[in-house]
This record gives sequence, structure tokens and C-alpha cells, in this order.
Amino acid sequence: SGYPAKHHMICSFRGAVPQGLVLELGETVQILEKCEGKCFSLLQGIFPANYIHLKKAVVSNRGQYETVVPLEDSVVTEVTATLQEWAVLWKQLYVKHKVDLFYKLRHVMNELIDLRRQLLSGHLTQDQVREVKRHLTVRLDWGNEHLGLDLVPRKDFEVVDSDQISVSDLYKMVRNLWEIHDSRLKNVHKKEITIGENVFSPFTFKNKTYAHASKPHSIISAIKLTFLSSFYPELVFFCFRCNNENEWCQIHENIIRKSSTKYTAPSSNYGLIISLQLLRGDMEQVRRENPMIFNRGVSVTRKLGFPDVIMPGDIRNDLYLTLEKGDFERGGKSVQKNIEVTMYVLYADGEILKDCISLGSGEPSRSAYHSFVLYHNNSPRWGEIIKLPIPIDRFRGSHLRFEFRHCSTKDKGEKKLFGFAFTPLMRDDGTTLSDDIHELYVYKCDENSTFNNHALYLGLPCCKEDYNGCPNIPSSLIFQRSTKESFSVSTQLSSTKLTQNDLCAFLQDILDTLFVVLDDNTEKYGLLVFQSLVFIINLLRDSKYFHFRPVMDTYIQKHFAGALAYKELIRCLKWYMDRSAELVRQDHIQEAMRALEYLFKFIVQSRILYSRATCGMEEEQFRSSIQELFQSIRFVLSLDSRSSETLIFTQAALLNSFPAIFDELLQMFTVQEVAEFVRGTLGSMPSTVHIGQSMDVVKLQSIARTVDSRLFSFSESRRILLPVVLHHIHLHLRQQKELLICSGILSSIFSIIKTSSLEGDVVEEVEMMVESLLDVLLQTLLTIMSKSQSQEAVRGQRFSITCFSLTFGSGEYVSCLLSLLRQMSDTHFQHLLDNFQSKDELKEFLLKIFCVFRNLMKMSVFPRDWMVMRLLTSNIIVTTVQYLSSALHKNFTETDFDFKVWNSYFSLAVLFINQPSLQLENATPAKRKKILDKYGDMRVMMAYELFSMWQNLGEHKIHFIPGMIGPFLGVTLVPQPEVRNIMIPIFHDMMDWEQRKNGNFKQVEAELIDKLDSLVSEGKGDENYRELFTSSAVFSSLHSLLEKIEQETWRETGISFVTSVTRLMERLLDYRDCMKGDETENKKIGCTVNLMNFYKSEINKEEMYIRYIHKLCDMHLQAENYTEAAFTLLLYCELLQWEDRPLREFLHYPSQSEWQRKEGLCRKIIHYFNKGKSWEFGIPLCRELAMQYESLYDYQSLSWIRKMEATYYDNIMEQQRLEPEFFRVGFYGRKFPFFLRNKEYVCRGHDYERLEAFQQRMLSEFPQAIAMQHPNHPDDSILQCDAQYLQIYAVTPIPDNIDVLQMDRVPDRIKSFYRVNNIRKFRYDRPFHKGPKDKDNEFKSLWIERTTLTLTHSLPGISRWFEVERRELVEVSPLENAIQVVENKNQELRTLISQYQHKQMHGNINLLSMCLNGVIDAAVNGGIARYQEAFFDKDYITKHPGDAEKITQLKELMQEQVLLFLGLAVHEKFVHPEMRPLHKKLIDQFQMMRSSLYHVSCTYFLKASNLKTFSPFLGVNAGMARNYSIRILKYSLSLSEHMQSIQVTGVSPNLLPIFRISKRSLFSNSSILSGKCRWLQFGLRCAPIFLQNS
Repeated sequence: SGYPAKHHMICSFRGAVPQGLVLELGETVQILEKCEGKCFSLLQGIFPANYIHLKKAVVSNRGQYETVVPLEDSVVTEVTATLQEWAVLWKQLYVKHKVDLFYKLRHVMNELIDLRRQLLSGHLTQDQVREVKRHLTVRLDWGNEHLGLDLVPRKDFEVVDSDQISVSDLYKMVRNLWEIHDSRLKNVHKKEITIGENVFSPFTFKNKTYAHASKPHSIISAIKLTFLSSFYPELVFFCFRCNNENEWCQIHENIIRKSSTKYTAPSSNYGLIISLQLLRGDMEQVRRENPMIFNRGVSVTRKLGFPDVIMPGDIRNDLYLTLEKGDFERGGKSVQKNIEVTMYVLYADGEILKDCISLGSGEPSRSAYHSFVLYHNNSPRWGEIIKLPIPIDRFRGSHLRFEFRHCSTKDKGEKKLFGFAFTPLMRDDGTTLSDDIHELYVYKCDENSTFNNHALYLGLPCCKEDYNGCPNIPSSLIFQRSTKESFSVSTQLSSTKLTQNDLCAFLQDILDTLFVVLDDNTEKYGLLVFQSLVFIINLLRDSKYFHFRPVMDTYIQKHFAGALAYKELIRCLKWYMDRSAELVRQDHIQEAMRALEYLFKFIVQSRILYSRATCGMEEEQFRSSIQELFQSIRFVLSLDSRSSETLIFTQAALLNSFPAIFDELLQMFTVQEVAEFVRGTLGSMPSTVHIGQSMDVVKLQSIARTVDSRLFSFSESRRILLPVVLHHIHLHLRQQKELLICSGILSSIFSIIKTSSLEGDVVEEVEMMVESLLDVLLQTLLTIMSKSQSQEAVRGQRFSITCFSLTFGSGEYVSCLLSLLRQMSDTHFQHLLDNFQSKDELKEFLLKIFCVFRNLMKMSVFPRDWMVMRLLTSNIIVTTVQYLSSALHKNFTETDFDFKVWNSYFSLAVLFINQPSLQLENATPAKRKKILDKYGDMRVMMAYELFSMWQNLGEHKIHFIPGMIGPFLGVTLVPQPEVRNIMIPIFHDMMDWEQRKNGNFKQVEAELIDKLDSLVSEGKGDENYRELFTSSAVFSSLHSLLEKIEQETWRETGISFVTSVTRLMERLLDYRDCMKGDETENKKIGCTVNLMNFYKSEINKEEMYIRYIHKLCDMHLQAENYTEAAFTLLLYCELLQWEDRPLREFLHYPSQSEWQRKEGLCRKIIHYFNKGKSWEFGIPLCRELAMQYESLYDYQSLSWIRKMEATYYDNIMEQQRLEPEFFRVGFYGRKFPFFLRNKEYVCRGHDYERLEAFQQRMLSEFPQAIAMQHPNHPDDSILQCDAQYLQIYAVTPIPDNIDVLQMDRVPDRIKSFYRVNNIRKFRYDRPFHKGPKDKDNEFKSLWIERTTLTLTHSLPGISRWFEVERRELVEVSPLENAIQVVENKNQELRTLISQYQHKQMHGNINLLSMCLNGVIDAAVNGGIARYQEAFFDKDYITKHPGDAEKITQLKELMQEQVLLFLGLAVHEKFVHPEMRPLHKKLIDQFQMMRSSLYHVSCTYFLKASNLKTFSPFLGVNAGMARNYSIRILKYSLSLSEHMQSIQVTGVSPNLLPIFRISKRSLFSNSSILSGKCRWLQFGLRCAPIFLQNS
């Protein structure tokens, strides 16, 4: 058809066809073309035509940016859009484990859907539609609040269009919504929202206990009646029982107070179910609209008490009486009485009035009332209300009589009269009984007493007040008063004819009489009538009678007939005003001033009546008299009241009443004439603000009411009144007086101007406001902002947005300023800029407005969820800046260049672009689309403006280097490609201009790096930013910065700089991502180390390097990595020298000398090493400090540090330290952060942390990672994939300090430290079989792939993990592997034996037991034997002739294990008696081990270094041992018994000379054995050791 159509999806479409458009259920699409069952959408895609539902719509702004708006109720549209937005957030609640809100929101969404369906049905009445809309908006606001969405201002349930109202009105609307935000009902998820007070129904059940008497039984009360919808299908009134009937009158209060002990709570099956329907309108309207209801005999219940308005013709005469309480005597009875009260209404003649008592609506009236009876209670409390609808003509002379009877419990029908009380209904002065509690006298009587002659008791006093009026009462009366008894009732009159001294009830009659008197004799009674009229008018000002004002208005319009009254009223009023300067007492004048409104109503209405009657005669006289009256008014206001408090009150009364007469004057005069009257009057007020604060307030309040009047809504009158109104406001703003009232006046003016601008031209009025207000508004805002900032600075708190915008009242003035700026057109801006007399004035103005704009963005005047205000503010600012930019360029660029103005402009632009409210990337898709549709991307608009102004600077650009580098860089960090596209060329300009001036761009480079660090650390920038400086793909129309630099003569340094910045960005973004997320400490530490090293090694930024040293140190301390914290801080310490050079204040360090700072750092580092139990690292620092103290003769500090060093030595020897395990971790895949991606690290584990625990920890730190199950190096498919793979396995440290580990006398606690500290190399062995695997003996083909990892730094260091710098891979043959296995086990055994021999390990010998058991068991059960089979076989030796030396080495190592007798001897010495069986088992297994090695024959060599170990057993000291070569006979294990227990441990490359001696030569040479032998007792057996001098 050529016209777009609006459709809604009724089924989701996945777009699984070429050019298919993916659409979700409920989305809106605009159809451009339909063809063969498929539609083509504006988003350029196709989808099935039967997937959509057609909706009527209207297209506005046809073309590229056209908008299609559905033709449906705006509330329905809002609900639809909101539900779609909530749906996304609702699912996120479940993911974030906010389950409670998840279910509440689901319930509310279902309710919204149901209410929306009702609204669309079209079957609701107007009242029902309003009620449904109210429900919808309440739920929408509730959901937006709980989801953290924006406030939505509404008017009549519809979203307000900010373009259609003034900014001031919008601000007030949003503020009011925000103020009631906290009072929103929290239980909206329930079936109904409870609104209103506690309401109780008057339903009371009574139980017939006596004949004609009743007693209270229970009460039905509906607590918290709800009035949300027009009809309630079902409502339950619960039933409560009073536990003690004496407290019956307080049951309501007890239920409210929840005093559950005084009543019985209701049960679910005991109550009354009713239905309610709410009807709106007056009674006539309700009867007319609902005739069926009134055909059912419905009772109409009028309000208890006076109605709000008593209109002429509305007649009512009801007296409400409440039976309160009584106090009666026992009367000689042993128990208290059962008292019943009977009440009658009697006329003057003693006749009982029939049907004048009503017990409730719908009940038939009766002639007598009987109260309920409280059992045995002489002080009953009833609290029952009775209505007495007594005819007006029978009211005078009537009285109430209360008869008191005792009801017998024995005889059910017996009631004995014992007293009575009475009260007349009207006093002698004609007034009725007052609305109060009346304590009545009780008179004694009995059943024989007669009441036929009522005069017998009516002459008696009925109460104390009546008694005071009857001083002489004869004592001989039939009825005697019981002084100890009393009876109380309360009354409330609701009557339009009867009065309690109430003039208002007879208003029409009194006014008619007054004006008749005025017409009859004006000269004699004129002033008195005027005074009476003033009195009546002022009586209506009382809040008690304020609701009678409509009665007065109706009287004036319909019943007033004083056609001649206006002349006398004007005369009297003028007479009062003219005398105001003379009289000291001005009470009457002030009363007349307060009655000014209704006096003018009477004057105008009287003149209208006269004009009608005379066809407009005496018109000129009337106008002249009014003008004279206004001259008197101006005279009163012009008087100097500073010395007269009385005159102040008179002027205040006049100003308060003055605006109320405008509407009356408009009936007789034109708009211009009335406006002239008002202008003259307002102009007569003193123009200074020193007339007193009270008068200032009154004057401004009068102006405010003038602005709010109907007169000001006419454009003709505004042009006349606006100058004088603005004049007074200007004066007050200049003096900073009464700011709150002034802001209210301005808000009203702007609201009227905005409304008028939609209908007509307001150019002239806006021009007046710009000239008068713009500058003073700016100054006022600057003052308010300055005060608020200083107050917050004194408090030492961060500035609070709520405090600023709501407490200091700046929000009102901000809205006024924005309203004015939005109303200004091109013409207004041009006139404004042309009217400045000099450039200095223009400069001052620009600085003011730029400063205000900056403060608006820095201070966040409006709370976060006031998005509609924030966006509107931004739109007005960017529009205003566009107008002002030309003036800035025109006046302050060339010779008149002014840095201050330009700098202010650039700062404003930067702040504007960086506003949080404009960062659309953080908004939901629906919100982002809404903003773009209405305002576009305002960041782009401001960026273009900024770039244009930068280009206009020319050679003055150099003034902003390096100052604006940081701010401009912050703009490029905004994740908006077009903004970045605009801003990047500015950096090329900066580099180019500095290169021209200085021959380099060091300033740009330094500032760019510093600011880049701080900005990214604050959380700015994104993944695309790292490519911004290098990738031309980022831009569509401009070359990248790198491409621009390549065209310059300084391209080499430029390219190098850009490359460094890009690499820095990669690290900064990784650092930012780790810091702002819920990342683990390891990730944060790794990022920081990576960035810190970059600053040191690549760009040499020492200050940044030091900053990150301290950041890293703080992270380590938080993670309790004290050793790493010490190493980190040591980096800074090493940069310092022991010199007295002064250092400036930096970070948390004060100004001090370099020596002092280094000393403090050393002490802190030593402390951290101590906490990390790394005392060996702290000892060198102790020595360094000691040397410094010694050189300065600071012996006190020297003593302290030496003691500290000694303590560290003690700690090393005494305190237990655990050896950590080390793990190699590979991070593979492109999803890892840059500093980890495709790299491998070695990590130092925590105490007690084993491989499984470490793997679990790493997987928890990288929950998206996949654990690799093999140790092989990954291929490129894994390295380049968009995933995360972790490869983890344990590695063995390779110590650098071997010497200390080989010293046998060094304690193991010292060796332990060097085994796991200062480690840079690590080893990992992977066993594999080369060639065919021997099933009988796998050791033959078991090779080892040994990987040696070299780190960039030693562990421990500034991190718990370091990157692998180099890896070496070698293959270890099966024979070499066997040698290493046996050698390692021998070394372990040798170490343990040495430790137990030197008593380094005490008590527990479990370690030695396990080691011995492992060696012996392995030999017995096949370990050593398998090695023999594999490598001592003749075939192997033949095939591997090159391994002969290695085979020999293996044999020697195996024989070293044979010499286990020394370990068994030590074991026997320390073994616990309970462990003796184990020891015996070890000996037996040792015999078996010896047998398994029977064929081995070789010579064992004892190294010299081990002589100290064995010297106690050899009978020689270490010195003797060095002078002997020990030749120990190695023999076949089938030797004689004397040699079976020999065992010696250890073999070394340092071998002494040896002899090989056969078995026969040993035993054949008896002289050798007898003469040259020494015997050692080992505890098991004796063995000969042959010693011969070398």
C-alpha cells in the first residue's frame, strides 16, 4: 500500500532462512512490503506473515527517522514496553540468586498482564478504567524501583512528555514522585494493597438475658478496609469476643492495640461475609446512575457530624447522643446492681415524642431506648451511640429523661426504678446542647414516683452548670439528688437550622438582614454594616468554618440583591485605607484588609446588579471610584513600615488578600486594565529588600499568588506585569534573600511561558526574562553550589547528591535556569551576546555559565534514577554550548586569545561526554533505543563541537599541552566508536605542535602514559580500545593515529611511542578487568606484577613503577603473603641510597631524607620477612642496617637490630617450617587475560596444599577453564581457540645451593630452607616406554622424559608464581633412571641416620622406620632384583658396552643399600618397646635382602666425607680417619656368620685407595685378622674392619 504498518509478533521466529529476521514474541515490527505470505521489515529481513498481529498506528516524521506510534491507550503501550524490558532483568534475578525478588516480580508481571487485558477489553466504565490504570501505574513504579530502573513521571496515569511541560514542572513532578518513593506500599505482590485507616463496623451481637434487656456478646470488625476498586465481590468481617464485658466499651481500642488477653481472636469459620461497592458523586448523581440499588430498600447513612459543605436548601437536624458511663451506689445490697438505662424524648408539655430515637440506619425509629445490661456492675461503661432525629419545630422545649432500673437475676421480669436524670435540648438563650460530655445529676425515685407532672423535676438543675444558675433551690422537693451518683452522656449536633452560637448556620438570613439595613439607612448604619460584614467574612477564614465559603459564594451569585451596596462598601474600604497612616491601633483596618476578597465580590456583584437594573448607568463614576480605591491601596503599601509594627501587619494583610480580587475585577474591566491596576500596586511596594524579612516574605508571597492567578495566564497582562515581577525577584536574588519563595515564583512563570509557547508567541516575554534573570540565576547557582561544597568539606564527607539537590534547594534553580535556556531561540542568544558592552563582560558570563554547567555534571544534582531530568539537562546544555561556541571562537581566538575561557570550555565538553547518564552502553536495549530516538547520542554531538573548536585554535593549541591530554584521553576511553574517531586526530595535533616547538613530544608522551594509567585504573576503556591507536579498521572516514604519524618526519619516535602505548593498554585493560571484577587475589597480583614490570623495563616510568610496587604490596598483605610483600617492598628500597638527599611527600610517605625513608623501608621489610618465617632473607637486611647504625654510632638502634638478628637465628633452629610444593600451570587459549595467555608459570603452593587442592583452587579461579588431563605440550588448535585450558602438574625444585645440602653436620631445618627457597629451576619427569615393553620386567624399557623449567625470577619473590623463561627437555635412559632412583633413596637414608645420630630429631622415629622399610621391602619384593635382572644380565652388558661404568655405579649404589646394619642399629637404639615387632620384621627382611643379592661381588668404597659419620663406630676420631685409607672387604653374602651383619652407608666420587681381597685370603691370613683388627660392637653382631696406615 506504500504505508508502513505496525505489527506485533504473536510467535517467535528464529530466522532460519536466508535473510530471515530473528524476532521474539511480543516484539514490534514495521512492515514495508508483503509478498507471498512473507513480510519485509524495516530492519531488512523477512519472516512469515502469519506470525504477526496487525495493530493500528500513526506515522510521524516520515523519512529516515520516522516514528510509528500505535493507536492505543498510552498506559497499555507503557505496560507492554515495560514488561518486555523486565523480562530480561527478571531472568537475571534468578541467575544472581535473588530468588525472593524473582518470585515477587513474577507475581507483579502476571498482575500487569491481567490488568492490561482488562483495559484492552473495552468493557470497563470510566471509573473502572481509572482504577485499573492506577493499579497498573502503582505496580509499574514498584517494579522499576526494585529493579533499579528510572523514575517515570506521570500525569493522570500517563507518562509525561518532557517536551510539553517546562523543566520546572518536570522537576517538581519527579521530586514529588521521588519523595513518595519510600512510602510506596511494599506488599504490592499481595492480592490487594491495603490503604486507609483502621475501620470498624458498628455491628454488635446482643444476647437476650432478661426480659426486654440485652447484654453485649460479640463484635464484628473489619480491620483495614480497602478502597482500591469500585466493587468487592467478597469481604470478611471477623468476629471478636470481649473476654470481660466490663471492658466492652474499649474493645475497639484493645483490638487496635492487639491486647489479645482482653478479647478472643476470631476464627476462620466465625464472621460475616459481605460485599461492598464504591459509588462516586453526590447523592442525586448516585441515585440517577444506580436506580436498581435504591429499589432494594437501601438505607442512606449521613456522615456523623457536620458535612464539609452545607449548601442553601440542604436541611438537616440530627442530634447524636452517646451513652458514656454511670457511677451508682450499691443501695444496701450485698452485690452490685444490673443497671439498665431507659431514655425518652419529651416535649414541653410532657408528651413523649414518638419515633424520635434511631438505633441505626435502616432500623425503624422508636419512642424509647433501652441500654444493654452489664452484669453486677455499679460503674457501667456503655459507649453506645443513638441518633435523635427530632423535628425542628419540636426541638425547643424538649428534654431527655434517663431512667435507671435494677434488673433482678431471680425474677426475670422484675425491674426496679431507683433513679433518673434529665437534660433539656436547648438553653434559655436559644442555643442547643453543646458538643461535649455532660455529667448529669442523678435524682432518687422509685416505681411509685410519678412523672406525670414533668415540671416537678424540670425546675431542678440537671448538671453542675445548671446548678450554678439556680442558687436557691428548696430542700423540700419530691426528688432528691443523690450526690454520690452521676451519669454522663456526650452529644454532637448536626443541624442546618439550630445553632450552638453559630452564625454560619444562618448565614443567608443574617446577610439578607444586613444589606436590608444598609439600604434603609446608609448614612447611619453604613459603617456598622461594613464592620459586621467584615466580621462574618473573617469568620469564614477560620478552619472550622472554611467549608462554608462555597455557601457564601452561592449566596453572592444567587441570593445577594444589594444593588446599591457597592458604593458604601467602596467608600468604607477607602476610608479605612486612608486612615492607616494616622491610627496607632489598626485592628479594624487589618480585619478589613483580610476581608478584601469577599468585599470585592460583594462590590462587583452589586455593581453588576445595579448595571443590569439601570442599563449601565454611572459606569464612569464606578471606574473612578475603583481607581481612587487603588490609589489608596498603593498609598498604604508605599508607607515606610520599618518603624511601625502595626503598619507592617496592615500592609501584610493587604498584600495577602490583594491577589484574590483579580478575578472579580476581570468581570468589570479588561485584562489590560486590571494588569495596570496590579502593576501600579506591585510597583508601589518598596523596591529594597531591607524593609524587614517578614515583609519580604509577604511581598513575595503576594507576587507568587499574582503569578498563579488567572490574570497572569493572559499574554496581554503578562507583558505588563512581568517587568515589575522580575524586578522584585532580581533584587532578592542579588541579595540572596528568600530564595525558596523566589524559586517557586520563577517555576510558575516558566510553567506558564512553556504552556503559552505551545499556543502562541512568547518571544518578547522570554527576552525580558533573559535580560533580567539569566545572569543573576547563574550567580545564585554558583553561590549555592559553593556553600554546599564548603559545608561538605567541613564535614569531611563525600558530596551527597541527595543533600545537594534536595537540601540546599539547588534543584529548583537548576530547573529554572534550564527552563529559561530551553525557551531561548537563536534570536535570544544573538541578542544576549550582542548586548555585552565589552569582552570582559562576555568573558565573565561565559566563565559563569561554563562553571555552572560543569558543576551540574560533577555534582550530579539529580539522583541516579532521575534519568528524565538528567537527559533533558544534557540536551539543554549541548544546545546552549553550540550557541556559545561561535561567540567564544569569534571573540577569544586570535590576538584576544584567553586561555581561561577556552580551558573552561574544553573541561566542560570533556565532563559532558563522560557523564554516566550518557553512557548508553550500560543501559538496557529498550532504554538505549528510547534515548537515541528522542535525543540521539549527545556525546557525539559534543565531540564534534569540541573537535571543531580545537581546530579553530590554530597556533594556540600549544597552550593546552600537556594540560588537556588527560581529559581528551578520557574522552577516547568512552566506548563509542564515533567519539573515538573524532578525538584521536587531536593527539596527532598535540604531538605535532610540541615537536615543532621543542623538537620532541616528551610532554605528550609522559602525560599520555600517566593519564592512561589513571583513567583505565578507574574502570574506563574496553577491548576495542587497545586497537585504537594502531588499527585503521576502527575508523571508517579517518586514518588511525599510527597512519597519520607514518607521514611525519618524526615517524620513528612516533611509531615507537604508539607501539608502547598499545602494549601498555593491553596490560592496563587486563589490570582493570581484574580489579573491577570478582577476581581472585592471584589474578590481581599477576596483573599488577605484569604492569609493574612493564613500567620498569619498557618505558622506564619510575614513579608509576613505585606506585604499583605499593599496590602489589598491599595486595600481598591482604592475602597474608608476607614474604612476597617483603620482596615487593624491597624493590623500592633498592632504588634508594643511604644518602641525606631530601625527598618530597609521596604516596603515604612524608617529606623526609632518602636515608630515613630507606631505613623505614628496611625495618618494614624485616618485619614482613619475620611474619612470613623467611628469616634467612631478613638477616642480610639486619646486617645492612647494623652497618649503617654502627657508622653513625647509633648504638641503641645497633643493639636492637643485633638482637633482632639473633632472634632470627633462634627462630631458624627452633620453629617448624613446612616445605611447600610447587606446581607448573599452563594457560592456553585466547580467552585468558593478556598476561596469562598461552604462557606457563610455576606457582609456589600454600602450606599443606597438595596437587588436588591446587587444581581445585585454580579451576575455581577460572570457572570457564577446562582441565587438560595430559602433560603434553598443546598444539596450535588449543593455543588459538576462544576458550580456556589449564594444564597443571607438580614439579620438583632444583636447588642452586648444593654445598650446604651435602654437609652432613648441617641441621636439616637449615637444609630444608635451601631445598625450597631461591629456586629458579624446576624438574618434571614423565615416564614412557621406548620400543617394545618387556612384560616380565618393565624397567628394561622405562625411559624418563625430563623437563627442566627455568623461571624469569627465583621463588619466592614478588609473586607466588613466575613465568617460565626457558624449558629444556632431555631423555633419561632406564639405566640412568635406576641409578638416580637408588642414589636418591640412599641419600634420604643417609640423611635420616645422620640426623638421629646427632640428635637433630628426637622421640619419634617414624621417618626412619618408613625409610628403612621402604628400602628393605623394595629389595626383598623385587625392586633391586628387577634392576639386577635388567642391567646386570650378560646380554644387556654385551649389547650396551658403553654402559659399563654406569653398571658399576649402580652396583656400588646397591651395595651401599646392603650396609643397612648402621640404620638398623640406630633404629634399635631409639625404637619404642611397642614397635619392637616392627624392628624384628626389618631384621628378618634384611636377611632376605642379603640372600637375594648373593651373587653380587664388588668392592665398596667409603668416602672421606662420611668418615665423621662412622668414626664413633670405627673407634677412631675424625682426625685419625683422615690419615687412614679404609679398605673394607666386599664379599659374597655366603660368608661366615662373623661377617653377616656388616653395613656401611655412603659412596662418593672422592674414593680412597682400595684393595680387592678374596674370601680365602681373608681367613687364611690369621695374623692379619689377629694383629691388625679392631672390633666394633653394633648391637647385632661383631664384624672385623681392617685398618691399615696409608
